[in-house]
Amino acid sequence: MSVVTAAADRSICSPLPVLGKDVTVPLVTGGEVTYAALDYAASAPALQRVWDDVAAYAPYYGSVHRGAGYLSQLSTDLFENSRKAVAEFLGCRAEDQVIFTRSTTDSLNLLAAAVPADCQVFVYETEHHASLLPWRDARVTYLNAPRTPAQAVETLERALADRDPYGPALVCVTGASNVTGELWPVKELAAAAHAHGARIVLDAAQLAPHHPVDIDELDVDWVAFSGHKLYAPFGSGVLAGRADWLQDAEPYLAGGGASRKVARRTDGGVDVEWHSTAARHEAGSPNVIGVYSIASACKALTEAGFDRLVAREQQLVTRVREGLAEVPQVKVLSLFGDDAPRVGVISFVVEGWNSSHFAAALSAEYGIGVRDGLFCAHPLVRTLLGSDPQDPGECGAPEAEPGERSLNAIRVSFGAGTPDEHIERFVRAVKELVSEGAQWKYRTEDGRCVPDRGTAQV
Repeated sequence: MSVVTAAADRSICSPLPVLGKDVTVPLVTGGEVTYAALDYAASAPALQRVWDDVAAYAPYYGSVHRGAGYLSQLSTDLFENSRKAVAEFLGCRAEDQVIFTRSTTDSLNLLAAAVPADCQVFVYETEHHASLLPWRDARVTYLNAPRTPAQAVETLERALADRDPYGPALVCVTGASNVTGELWPVKELAAAAHAHGARIVLDAAQLAPHHPVDIDELDVDWVAFSGHKLYAPFGSGVLAGRADWLQDAEPYLAGGGASRKVARRTDGGVDVEWHSTAARHEAGSPNVIGVYSIASACKALTEAGFDRLVAREQQLVTRVREGLAEVPQVKVLSLFGDDAPRVGVISFVVEGWNSSHFAAALSAEYGIGVRDGLFCAHPLVRTLLGSDPQDPGECGAPEAEPGERSLNAIRVSFGAGTPDEHIERFVRAVKELVSEGAQWKYRTEDGRCVPDRGTAQV
């Protein structure tokens, strides 16, 4: 079924309205074109619905909690109702807590600060750095990249079977890869973790914007995600799940809001009684607008019908993969193989091209925004590229000149706001660049490949 035909299918919805959908950008070859935002995996454009909700609330903005004024009380209700909306979106259990943070990275660092001192953490080398690196004070076991979902479960089961059975343990796993878009067997991994007395946290940064996430159904202990990938503005994230480790830990930040009672002692010191609710880890003035934005996005996705959004996105995934498959010089990166289910995140390399050069040409000559680099998942991308773990190459900073092979990849990503035309333009641009080459000369400047404005077309 073609994308055009699928769009007419009643089970497939139209793209959701997003900010910037009509923005035009200049082309180095002359003229302008509507910008094709195909870098959703980094940050998705904000939904128009979310922006409208925030604009409607803005005149009533006020400080939350403990304020006697009308606007403060209204803002407090909005803040706490947002917590309930997120809990419903995630299918939280009655005893779960929803804590608002700055991002997925912040959420996982919060949890890392709350794990018991003798906890052993198991993390696949395939994780984004946000979930690969926070566990500095724990005993960490890094698991090799699996090549099938079944192997992922088997690898975890073997590692857990070999651990100290008397200490606490935590498994951290992504729901959908930020590099390949492939879905991980979260429910099966959760079952394996619990069978060995371990807990599990799900990094849903790439899963939540593309696929329903239900804590109870997946049987995970915690979920972390970011607002800026869920069609909300920057600055807010969520950590949701079990309360016990979080209640037992020292507050993530010490300050107002986290403390229930503070009193001076006769010896001149201070006694503090901390909150046991989510407020324990939400010290300071919270990002009310960011929190409300997340709640608005959760409601918008639910009301649009997540099943319909998923169905449409899968049509776009198929179109991109079919288009890239028609270009022999293109190699799509994958852990689990062509048949693995995935969201709208696809990374690839092009034979004979520096990835940064290719991405720069897509932008400058076609008005298409993608991403190149190692995507803050260095071990995974190097594994997929078959390079040595010690090979050079940094996230978003290519070291090869235009036209030379680089150790980075190109990533195209899309979602609920992506028009069909952007996908068609991208597929056409890839084919033209591979067959005809770039129309302009490029150079490396400050670690980025950019059009050479001082030269004529090639």
